[in-house]
Amino acid sequence: MSSLEVQPVTPVIGAEIGGIDLAQPLDDETAAALNQALLDHQVLAFRDQHVPLDRLIDFARHFGHVSLPPVGQPHPQHPEAMIFDLSAPRGAGADTWHVDGVYMKAPPKATILQAITLPKLGGDTFFANMYAAYEALSPAFREMLAGLRAVHDVTEPMRRAINKEIYEPEEFETMRKENPPVDHPLVRTHPETGRKSLFLSENTTTKILGLTDRENELLLPFLLNHVKSSEFQCRVRWDPHTIAFWDQRCTLHYAVPDYCERRVMYRLSLDGDVPH
Repeated sequence: MSSLEVQPVTPVIGAEIGGIDLAQPLDDETAAALNQALLDHQVLAFRDQHVPLDRLIDFARHFGHVSLPPVGQPHPQHPEAMIFDLSAPRGAGADTWHVDGVYMKAPPKATILQAITLPKLGGDTFFANMYAAYEALSPAFREMLAGLRAVHDVTEPMRRAINKEIYEPEEFETMRKENPPVDHPLVRTHPETGRKSLFLSENTTTKILGLTDRENELLLPFLLNHVKSSEFQCRVRWDPHTIAFWDQRCTLHYAVPDYCERRVMYRLSLDGDVPH
């Protein structure tokens, strides 16, 4: 086992990981320690990691099956990896607080993001702890949310972006047919920790089932504003060769669209379970 160093960056979420070279083979003991760090801190940042994509894929496979989500541009040599190549990020779907792949019946369990090309300034990513957001609600409010399910529609971010010519109308219609809306528990239980967290996404959650339109107009914005509180957050400032690894089952994230230079990232998604 390597001399793994875990340094929390806030009291509630995020840790910097040192004492490890992700380009080297990973032993089972270190993989188990990293998985526990992920469960404890939800977001892990690795600095100064010179890792070829094939080696990063090998690393990711210690934690689950790697596959390309339905929405995304695959890497030409490694089709299980996704490429983000942006210089005009606003409206591309990530400039809201969201969960990746929440529109899938079994959303990803975790994501690994590698910085390849970065703007001189900007392009940070915020993360929010959804355990903490849930636990900050009153017991009476948590009881009210129990058993509710929310609908998620992948075409919502596309609908907002379509006038900006990010997506062609044909892509919009195809995506709607291939990925019809799904519903998940509004409060999900983490399959490994057993803890409860809020599970909703600003860019794809369209309504809460069983509520009237008026009730949705009141409750959904309240929850989406609640989860954005700074007390639940950490911020990853990307440097060259930074890699972030986060648990999608209990976090939201927000890619700050404050840059106009090229930003290229490689993303790996680990298959997850149906939320319960």
